[in-house]
Amino acid sequence: MLEIAPLAKSGADLAVGTKPHIGAIIGRPVTLSPAAPHSRWSLRARDPALLGSALGRALPDRIGTVLDGIARLGPDEWYALLEAGTALPVLTGLPVSVVDVSARALGFTVSGEGARLALERGCPLDLARLAPGSATRTVFETVEIQVWPTAPDAFHIEVWRSFAPWLWHALAEAIV
Repeated sequence: MLEIAPLAKSGADLAVGTKPHIGAIIGRPVTLSPAAPHSRWSLRARDPALLGSALGRALPDRIGTVLDGIARLGPDEWYALLEAGTALPVLTGLPVSVVDVSARALGFTVSGEGARLALERGCPLDLARLAPGSATRTVFETVEIQVWPTAPDAFHIEVWRSFAPWLWHALAEAIV
């Protein structure tokens, strides 16, 4: 069960230390866990070279790929999932957008032999086609998520904080 913080203003405020949910789907083991804290950044630019140079970081060049914690989600959109506390430079006077969205989203991990099956209960994608080093935006039922495969049987899921309790319970329900 996902714990709600005692002084929460809404059910979207999750307590630190929520315990993993362990179960199975079609007899295959699955563990649903809160992910470690991360810094999250929304990055936008029409010129990837300009953005990469301004950040001092290489950016993935193909949509759907990840490089050093940065996923390319669209032609002019990247999402950085970096170690907690990592700050990116403030860029002014450039046609780029670098926004800290750490408070907007949460991460879950879904791992084990049945992880893909659990996610496919509500996700329309064929997740068997995603490999580590890739990431994509999709939906779980009607909730927008990002799926980052981290191993053949493990996924990092990014979800907006306001949808996190619902997604947690929907995934836990699939893992009995």
